Amino acid sequence: MRSKGVLQAEVELVVPFFDVDMMEVVWHGHYVKYFEEARCALLDKLGHNYRQMRDAGYAWPVIDLQVRYIRGAQFGQRIVVRANLVEWENRLKINYLIRDAATGERMTRGSSVQVAVEIATREMQFVSPAVLVEAVEKVLA
Repeated sequence: MRSKGVLQAEVELVVPFFDVDMMEVVWHGHYVKYFEEARCALLDKLGHNYRQMRDAGYAWPVIDLQVRYIRGAQFGQRIVVRANLVEWENRLKINYLIRDAATGERMTRGSSVQVAVEIATREMQFVSPAVLVEAVEKVLA
């Protein structure tokens, strides 16, 4: 069982025509885009989104990405994408779950890991910058 995480955010999306193949099933690479939608909602909920990360002097590249396909989404289908924050002190790890909005059926799950890189020096940080840790702690308090 995947960790639910300490903070969650969800987005509801309708699968657009331009994300599907000729069989009207979502092309596998687009699920990462759906994860990103939920991750951005989670970072907004933290009050520390990508613009604020950049303004604090850090880039947060994805260094690991896992995707497990259970059932393909189809053109016009409403899906719910949930992002769960599970690690933040040394790296940013987020678990994802995509499910059918109508039935709740699990369709895809995954995780991403990001690390802080100081923009000025391009040096990877071995602990998360205090600004991120403080933002998480503030929301959890």
